[in-house]
Amino acid sequence: MTRRRSPRLVVLLALVLVAGLAHASGDEAAAPLSADRCAVSTPYNVLVDTGGVWLYRGQGRPQEIFFHDGTLSVDRTVQTVSTADAQRLRQLESGARALMPDVAEVARQSAGLAFEALAGVVEAMTGSARQVRQVERFHADTTAHIDRTLGRGRWDQDVFGPGFEARIEAVAERMNGSLGRSVMWQVITGRAARMDARAERLDAELTRRIDARSAELERRVDALCAQVQALHALQAALEYRFEGERLVMLAPAAEGANARSGASAADAPHD
Repeated sequence: MTRRRSPRLVVLLALVLVAGLAHASGDEAAAPLSADRCAVSTPYNVLVDTGGVWLYRGQGRPQEIFFHDGTLSVDRTVQTVSTADAQRLRQLESGARALMPDVAEVARQSAGLAFEALAGVVEAMTGSARQVRQVERFHADTTAHIDRTLGRGRWDQDVFGPGFEARIEAVAERMNGSLGRSVMWQVITGRAARMDARAERLDAELTRRIDARSAELERRVDALCAQVQALHALQAALEYRFEGERLVMLAPAAEGANARSGASAADAPHD
């Protein structure tokens, strides 16, 4: 029997970009854009550029951490660190600098995968090249958004948190409305059988492409997690103490989530 597809499926596919890519098994969701995926998170916004590494937030202490070439500044006061810590800070900086382009590329691939799935559903349900091009424009806009943020070394909680989710949900809802109208028109005009045949033809091909790209993306995310864990280990080895406590830039995911609300209120150190 030919399977009919609900236009609500479009919303679910677009939200793949919010929650992360669905595993091929469908048992759970991965989250390429979230440090939580690696069991490590940060309560800070992060900026990595040629001047060094900034971590900043609106609430909590410390509010701002900066390090470059072995020098550490906490809340805009240069700190005294050991020779061993200076070397660890250089390694942290080098690791963060290497990590950010990889994170940006994973974000681009995640967006590409989600919008490819969405475009496939649009084509199957409508056969409209115009609506497929509309999805492609949304994809290009999202990619440009990633390039302006992660692509420039900036990870903001507002960008890759609720704000990003709302952005994709808005795209999904816009497409959902137009697809619903298109499906109703095809049913009313007796073209439902043609829509079903088109969906059946595209289903296997789309599933094969999505599964292959999802598996490759999973491998890339696992490699990123190894880099994040290495940075976490370097942080744990720091001898420096802030107000008698370890300096926490990366923390177990549950702890990082509890402190993230303060990060979203912070202003960036510079543009």
